[in-house]
Parts: sequence; structure tokens; C-alpha cells
Amino acid sequence: MMEYRPLGNTGLEVSVAGLGCGGNSRLGLGRGASFDECVAVVRTAVDLGVNFLDTGEAYGTEEIVGAAARSYDRDKLVISTKAIFRPGSDTAETVTRRVEGALKRLGLDYLDVFHFHAVNPMAYDFHRDSLAPALVKLKEQGKVRHVGITETSPNDPEQKMLSRATREAPWEVVMLAYSLMNQGARHRVFPATQQRGIGTLLMFVVRNLFSNAAYRRDTFADLVEQGHLDRSILADGDPLGFLLAEGGAESITDAAYRYARHEKGADVILFGTGNRDHVADNVASILRPPLAPPIIERLHASFGHLTGVGLDRPGPVKK
Repeated sequence: MMEYRPLGNTGLEVSVAGLGCGGNSRLGLGRGASFDECVAVVRTAVDLGVNFLDTGEAYGTEEIVGAAARSYDRDKLVISTKAIFRPGSDTAETVTRRVEGALKRLGLDYLDVFHFHAVNPMAYDFHRDSLAPALVKLKEQGKVRHVGITETSPNDPEQKMLSRATREAPWEVVMLAYSLMNQGARHRVFPATQQRGIGTLLMFVVRNLFSNAAYRRDTFADLVEQGHLDRSILADGDPLGFLLAEGGAESITDAAYRYARHEKGADVILFGTGNRDHVADNVASILRPPLAPPIIERLHASFGHLTGVGLDRPGPVKK
């Protein structure tokens, strides 16, 4: 049975599992699936109780999400989208045009959350001062219910942008990278979001690092070579194997979802897929109980000091 929780202080009740409509899969577009097949992926998620759908202009999936949403009661869905803005070329007027464009592609009268997408620390002041007032105005007009901002994780592994944004207006929802190998938000982001009632959407929870054993082996070897981990971690084979042997996880991916899901401060765990069967598997992992406290403590002790690990961009594994 799906679980729901408040999205910060927005007043929205959201499923703890949220469908991310970008990434490698883009609902199946990444492998050449048809429009109707992609719509079926979204509907599979909603039928399992997922009510949070996150898309974006850059993903090319807004029309798909909109088509799927028309099969359901709009008031029971929470639909989030976003767009990228660039200092020097975009203005407050651009914000209005991009929101109107998203509404048209989605076929909606309003968006539950509109985010400024992938905001670099150097561009943060521009988004806050020059663009955010336009988004706040759109909120007053009822076209956007809540104002959000997302980090550019590979370009901001220390989360400098969100360390500022989570302490300032007008942000109500943030999207950030968090995983069992990238735990920095425990100290940098979650204390502020919890204190200020900002909703959190977690991305990069599962990446190639967790689903591809060969890539994981090479990544750990690199971390040891760079001095970030002690060589002893390679002694017993897979350095994350203890999650299965001692932690009782069904897979490392299962453990990764469960680790993030039960972190204090986590509202929605985003997952992406173009496979309807994988939708059910991912939701099942997110709904399983927390990993045992000794396993969590081991993860924190072993990997809590790492920064920016597992932030590979969407695309094929190069190893």
C-alpha cells in the first residue's frame, strides 16, 4: 500500500515514491518506445498509488505526462515540471512564457510545482532576484501553486546553491541528489528544509553505481586510488555486498532506495524507468522497511565523508 506524507509546508500530500520522467529512460523514449507505451508507464505508476509526477521541458515528456494525467482526477495528482534559464538571455518575461508553454504541453490549467531547473551556484542570485518574482506572480495568479528550485548535482557536488536557497525565500520545494554514497545533504540541506518546512524531492538515489557491478568495481577502485577510501574495502569482493549478506536487502538497488526513503528529511524518492515491470519493483523497494540501524551506521561511517560520488549524468556507462 502506497504511503503518503506532507510535502514540506505546501499543503500537498504526496506519495513517498515519485515518478521521475527524465534521466536515461525518459519513460521509455530513451529506448525508442512509442508515445502510448510511455503513457502506459505513467499510468502503471499512478495505478500503484504514485501521485507525484515530475517532468521537465528538457526531458520532452510533458506531453506524455499530460496525456496520462487526463485519465485521472487532476486534484489527486501532484504534477511538477521545470525549465532551464540562463543569465544574460532570459528575463522575467521568459518565465511567464515557459510556464505558459508547460501548461499547454501538459494540457493543464495549473502546475503544482514549477522549478528553476539545474541552477548553478554562480547563477543563483540571478534566479532569486531577476526571475523568482515572476514565478511568485504566477503563483498569485493560480497558474503555479508552489515555487521550486533544483540543483545541478554533477556541477555542484558540495550543494553550495541549495545551502543558500534553503535559508531564503521564496523556495517552497527543492530537488537534490542524495544516496547511500552521496550523503552530504544530511548535514548541508535537510536540517534547513526541516526547520523551514521546505519540501524535498530526492534524485540520483539510484545510479549506475548501484545497478552495474562492473562500473561499481571500477568506481571503488578509483576512490581507493585517490585516497578517499582505504584499500581494505576491496578485500571482500563487492564493497556494498554487505547490504545483501548482512542487511537483508533484495539487491543493492533495493537497499539504495530504502536508505534514501527513510532518511529524516526525505519527502519524495524519485525513480525513473521506461519499463512497466520496473515501476512495480521500484515502488516495492521504496515501500519496504528501513535498513537495520547497524547497517545505516556502517554506511554513514564508511561513506559519509564522500562528496559527489554517483553523480554520473544520464547516459550509458562508459566503463
